Amino acid sequence: MHLEMIGITVLWTFLYGYLIVASIDFGAGFFSYYSMLTKQEHIINKVIDRYLSPVWEVTNVFLVFFFVGIVGFFPDTAYYYGTALLLPGGIALLLLSIRGSFYAFANYGARKSKTYLFLYGMTGLFIPASLSTVLTISEGGFIEKRGEHIVFLPWELFTSPYSWAVVFLAIVSILFISASFLTYYAYKAKDRPAMEILRTYALSWSGPTIVASFLVFVSLARHNPQHFARLMDYAWMFGLSLLFFLGAVYLIWRKRSLGWAFVLVMFQFAAAFYGYGVSHLPYLLYPYVTVHSALTNTTMGWALVGAFIAGLFLLVPSLILLLRLFLFSAKYVQGGK
Repeated sequence: MHLEMIGITVLWTFLYGYLIVASIDFGAGFFSYYSMLTKQEHIINKVIDRYLSPVWEVTNVFLVFFFVGIVGFFPDTAYYYGTALLLPGGIALLLLSIRGSFYAFANYGARKSKTYLFLYGMTGLFIPASLSTVLTISEGGFIEKRGEHIVFLPWELFTSPYSWAVVFLAIVSILFISASFLTYYAYKAKDRPAMEILRTYALSWSGPTIVASFLVFVSLARHNPQHFARLMDYAWMFGLSLLFFLGAVYLIWRKRSLGWAFVLVMFQFAAAFYGYGVSHLPYLLYPYVTVHSALTNTTMGWALVGAFIAGLFLLVPSLILLLRLFLFSAKYVQGGK
């Protein structure tokens, strides 16, 4: 495997890790606020708080690794994406700061404040929506190269059906992933009332997830026929993703093997995520940047590969330890410590 393929595979794996971990976090925030509106916070918020307390600080590590790595491996991406991501990136940073302030003041009454809970819940939807613009812009049509200058075309982005389809998919996906995990987490906590509510959320958001995925396929075919044609070469990966989805929904509906149901959800998004990624290659930004044209020098590239693989081997065991000590500790999950 060539250096550029190793680099993009490692970075894509970090981004997938962020997709799963952050989705649970963002969705939990929205459900926490929604439960307050529906007067059900006394049922599900204990489960949500027990999950968020030990996890929220490590969520953004995956995202930091990805953005540092993409600029390190492929320096041209900073030049092309810098202008385009100034607005959505700035919004995402602002929302992440607001979300971080909620955690910082959680022990000082923020969890009881309707204003803080509103900001906490809404940032859980708007952050993935703003970050998803990176994938939208990568499809081309939103950046023009005029001589030596890069010009961002915001009107085309805001009026593109493909752009809004991706935003819709980002929002409903995080809610489905989060509800699926929290259903299992409530089951582990032996909190049946919370499990029933969260299970309803998971089933409710499963349908919109498939509808949004279909809309993305349709709009991509019109926006970037070249990528869509290559996507069809990997149709089997998306078919596999659909099978994993059906298996997960069946298990959640039947209230059986909820842990395996969430594993199937992870496989569902892994198959679709890597299928999308491999079909996008060699382009990082249509039609200007490819993994070949943007690659850093060989010495720096191999140094980054070593550093990021080492980081991955350090981060994953740390997360496993965190899961064993807190999330999947019977005493902790059931509120015993």
